[in-house]
Amino acid sequence: MATTSSAKSGTTTTEAGAAPTTGARAGAAQRGRPRAFDREAALEQALRLFWERGYEVTSVADLTAVMGIRPPSLYAAFGDKRALFDEVVARYRESHGAYSARALAEEPTARAGVARMLREAAAEATDPDHPWGCLLISSTVNCTSPEVVEAVRALRNANVRALESLIRADVAAGHEPAGADPAALAQFTATVVQGMSQRARDGATRAELERVAADAMRVWP
Repeated sequence: MATTSSAKSGTTTTEAGAAPTTGARAGAAQRGRPRAFDREAALEQALRLFWERGYEVTSVADLTAVMGIRPPSLYAAFGDKRALFDEVVARYRESHGAYSARALAEEPTARAGVARMLREAAAEATDPDHPWGCLLISSTVNCTSPEVVEAVRALRNANVRALESLIRADVAAGHEPAGADPAALAQFTATVVQGMSQRARDGATRAELERVAADAMRVWP
């Protein structure tokens, strides 16, 4: 029987061992029990592996190796590979990928938010402290699991619709020209971000991507 902490607790997770014994038998039982592991640290390792390799080619064996746990512990703590990936995506959006929503929420206009988002995308996509690019863009490339592909695609498309709504509100408020096309601008911005992610994975530098970001803003009316 396994005992696990909740996803938000940050506590360690262990598999329960046999009933307590005494003497030499107790020592043997202790040595035979799986070690406790740090759930949050293990989740971060899974995130980086999915980010680097993608969902399709990352196996449960790969995950348990990098997370430092056995398969029963993975299933007990996270569920199956798909459930773990869903949790990884949620964690990514709240951490490494949060710059996008933060920029759009904190800047006074959609234009200023997009300019900041693209600059920060150049920095984040080329950060040497983690895999390059964007997990939401690269992790499902060549994936043969339709439900996984659709789940991540839905998140990306939701981001485009949210940006379109912001631009539309700015047009209505007079912050953008009346003739501006919110849908086209949102699609253009999303395409630039996705292209920057791929270029980062191909070795483009932060400075090169910052120039792309600056050029992209010249397209705005």
